[in-house]
Amino acid sequence: MSLREQPDSLVHVAHRLAQRQTSAEQLAEQAIARAGEGEGPSTFTRVLARTARAQAQASDTLRAANLVRSPLEGVPISIKDLFDVSGYRTRAGSTLLKFAPPATRNALVVDRLLAAGAVIVGTTNMTEFAFSGVGINPHYGTPRNPWGRTGGGRIPGGSSSGAAISVTDGMAFAALGTDTGGSVRIPAALCGLTGFKPTARRIPAAGALPLSTSLDSIGPIAHTVRCCALLDSVLAGEPPVRPEPADPARLQLLAPANLVLDGMDATVAEAWRRALARLAQAGVRIVHAPLAPLDELAAIHAHGTFSNAEAWAWHRQYLPARQSEYDPRVASRILVGSQMNAADYVDLLAARRDWIARMEAALADYDAFIMPTVPIVAPEIAPLQASDEAFFAANGLLLRNPSVVNFLDGCAISLPIHTPGEAPAGLSLACPGGQDRRLLAMALAAEALLRG
Repeated sequence: MSLREQPDSLVHVAHRLAQRQTSAEQLAEQAIARAGEGEGPSTFTRVLARTARAQAQASDTLRAANLVRSPLEGVPISIKDLFDVSGYRTRAGSTLLKFAPPATRNALVVDRLLAAGAVIVGTTNMTEFAFSGVGINPHYGTPRNPWGRTGGGRIPGGSSSGAAISVTDGMAFAALGTDTGGSVRIPAALCGLTGFKPTARRIPAAGALPLSTSLDSIGPIAHTVRCCALLDSVLAGEPPVRPEPADPARLQLLAPANLVLDGMDATVAEAWRRALARLAQAGVRIVHAPLAPLDELAAIHAHGTFSNAEAWAWHRQYLPARQSEYDPRVASRILVGSQMNAADYVDLLAARRDWIARMEAALADYDAFIMPTVPIVAPEIAPLQASDEAFFAANGLLLRNPSVVNFLDGCAISLPIHTPGEAPAGLSLACPGGQDRRLLAMALAAEALLRG
C-alpha cells in the first residue's frame, strides 16, 4: 500500500460512524482481515478477533440506542504488546515471558480506551522490551516500512514498530504506543504518520511493562494531529477537546543549530529546508541559534542512562542467567546498567534537574523548539541485521533528537514533511513539560501549512 492510499483518519471514520455511513462491526471485520494478510503477521503479536467482534457488536447496539460513549465509539485501535490485557500474557516483544502468568486486569489506559468505546484489534509487535529505535525483532519478525517493501524492505522504526504499521496498512485507525527515547515519534516519522509524546505524568503507566520509569511516556500514532489529540484526551482521562490551531504569525520557534542537524542525509535535509520555508512564508518566526544545553548531554550520560539503569533494575531477575533468550543487542544495552552504581544514578538525577532548569531558561523566549524528528530516512533491514556496527550507528542517530525531549520531561509531536513519492521524513515541535495543549495548537497550525 502506498502512502497516498492510506485509510481514513480516526477523526474521519468517527464522523462516518456518527453519520451511520459504516458500522463498528464492518470496521472491525476490515481491520481483522487486514491483520491476517501482508505485513499483518509481523505487525501483531496477537489479534484479538473474538473480543474485537464482541466490542464492535456492543458498540453498534449502543449507537442504535443513541448511546455514544465518546468520539472513539466503535473505532478500531491497536495497542503495543507491553500493555496488560486481562487473560493474556504481556510479552513485550520477547519470548522470555512466554510462560509468565497472564495479566489479571487491563492496563489503566486500555480500560480507558474500552470505556470510551474503542475496539481493540490486537497487540502489536515491538522491539524487544522497547529497547531500540530501529524496530527489528528477531523473535516475531519485523514489519516492513510501507515505503520500500521490495526485497528485505526497510525498517519501520521502533520501538513501537507494529503500532505504526497497523495504522499505515489499515489494521487500525490509531495505535497506542510508548515513548522512552522516541519510540512513538521515530516510527511515525519513518512511516509518514503523526506521533505524539505527551508530558509523561499526564498518562498513567499502571499495567505497562516499564523500560525506564524516569523517561517512559504513553502516546498515540495516527494520521493527523486531531486524531492524536482525541486519543490523548481519552488516555489522560480528560474530556475530548477539539483544539484550535494557533496563529502562525504569533509563533516564534527556535531551530537549534547544534547537535540535531548532525548526520542529516540529503533527503531529510531537503524536506527540512522546504518545511521551514513554508512555515516562514506563513509568518512563523524561526530563529536559528545554538541551544547550548544540548552539547552537555554526552557528558551527562558518560556513565550510562536512565534506560540502562532502570532496565537493569527490572531485568536483573533474568539476566545474566537467561541471557540466551534475549535479543543480544537488547541484552547488551541492559547490561550496561549493571555497571552503574548508586552514586552514578544519584548524579544523573541531579544532573537532569539542573539541565531541565537551564533548558527551560534557554527556551523561555520561544513558543517551542523545532528539529528533524530523525536525521535519516528508514534504512534497509538486511544490513542492520547483519552488522552490529551498522545497527548501533543507525540506532544512535534515530534516538538522538527525540530522546532530548524525554530527558527534558517535555512533550513533542512529529509531523510528516515529505511529498508524495518521497521517503517519509518528520518534523518535531517540542516544549517543556506541561505545555501539551499549546503544543497541539501549534501542531495543528504547522500541519495545515506543511500539508499545503
